[in-house]
Amino acid sequence: MLRPFLILPLLAAPAFAQTLDDRHLPVLPRTAEEVAKVAAILAPPTDFTTLEKFEAKPAGAATVRVRDNADAFSQFSANMPFEDEMNFKLGNALFRKTWVASPSSTAASDGLGPIYNARACQDCHLKDGRGHTPEGPQDGRVSMFLRLSVPGGTSPDGIEEWLATQAEPTYGGQLQDLAAPGHAAEAKMEVSYTETTVALADGEVISLRIPAYAVSNPGYGPLAADVMLSPRVAPQMIGLGLLEAIPAVDILAHEDPDDRDGDGISGRAQIVPSVEFGVPMLGRFGLKGGAPTVKEQSAGAFAGDMGLSTPLHLDPWGDCQPAQETCRSAPHGQEPGVRDGLEVDAASLDLVTFYARNLGVPERRTPDAPQVLRGKEVFHGLNCQGCHTPKHVTNRLEGQPEQSFQLIWPYTDLLLHDLGPGLADNRPEGRATGTEWKTPPLWGLGLTATVSGHTEFLHDGRARSLLEAILWHGGEAQPARDGVASLPKADREALIAFLESL
Repeated sequence: MLRPFLILPLLAAPAFAQTLDDRHLPVLPRTAEEVAKVAAILAPPTDFTTLEKFEAKPAGAATVRVRDNADAFSQFSANMPFEDEMNFKLGNALFRKTWVASPSSTAASDGLGPIYNARACQDCHLKDGRGHTPEGPQDGRVSMFLRLSVPGGTSPDGIEEWLATQAEPTYGGQLQDLAAPGHAAEAKMEVSYTETTVALADGEVISLRIPAYAVSNPGYGPLAADVMLSPRVAPQMIGLGLLEAIPAVDILAHEDPDDRDGDGISGRAQIVPSVEFGVPMLGRFGLKGGAPTVKEQSAGAFAGDMGLSTPLHLDPWGDCQPAQETCRSAPHGQEPGVRDGLEVDAASLDLVTFYARNLGVPERRTPDAPQVLRGKEVFHGLNCQGCHTPKHVTNRLEGQPEQSFQLIWPYTDLLLHDLGPGLADNRPEGRATGTEWKTPPLWGLGLTATVSGHTEFLHDGRARSLLEAILWHGGEAQPARDGVASLPKADREALIAFLESL
């Protein structure tokens, strides 16, 4: 039997505290003893010569053994009950399923498009890992696309500081560069690079590539003159259910929009309307925190990336806009009486959600090596943990043992931070400005090459190494970035060794 979906409240945000209550929750309250225990274990380290307790298991009891192959991110939570393994495997099958356009003799697999970015979830998240940039002009754009929007629109009720935008009037919320037979793709994303160099304090010179984006061959006429483009590379999938289970009150406690502590870090919560529950919720998923739950993130991908209807997005044409009449009038995979009449029915969406929620986080590699421990000390000395919060304790949950009351080490605060003009996409999303991004988790960084076959990082894959990714940081992270550039080579290599051990 599929478990009911879990939702976590905004218990500590005064503006939103009344939008949800405990009737929606499977959360069991912590005892006074547990509260004290959590406070003690989340205290920052003072000794960098040895590992902290449980540090080698970043997902707590859900941590999986590390595999030295491309399946390292494709294991289920180590503490999953045996009777739930079949749900994980069925969800995996649906995640890997290749959809086809309608009409088709395979009623359970049709409904793709008519315009789309991928035919299967795994096309973007190959081996549940990170996507990549096109290797050349003729290389496919699968696992990377452009978000689109224009100024205007309305703000949702109950959400302060919302930056109103709306979908591009002809092409919608993202650019689809693939199409079903008989239909034209919307356009093609073009990306080009120029190189610039950064000189480090010890004389080493690092080359950074500066991307530029454009749209060619638009099939439905020119894009709006004021269109805003935002490139997105598919992120890795591990640990999503654990991130969902971090108490909202703990995330909101790290907010410091006015930088009252004077450390230069001023994270803000992303708040978004919940499609499923119709209330504002904390945005946790997506590069700017545009989705509040794993289920809503999954449903959004089915709709936007593949043009498939779900219980949360009923339109069978996905992102097709009213101006795209041939797309909206094309045959679709919705069939009355078959799978709720949806292309992806409720049971299928729940299975994919269960799969995504339970992809296991591998154990640390050589976390107690002297160089790695020195790198951890450098990481803290530069205040990198000001955004990349090392550890959290998840909610105690009824009926969800894999994520319940686990000490986890994702290295994220799940808040929005201004990273300066260098990384800006200049496209607001919800409460996020054009220079703000949600802090990504760092767990699994060192397995990127093993799983994905590359070492491209940041929201658009521009960084070809972890050092390049660090050197792109600006805004709130500028002092930490400058600190890295000033490090002696041995300490810089220790920092990278620490990151690669995560």
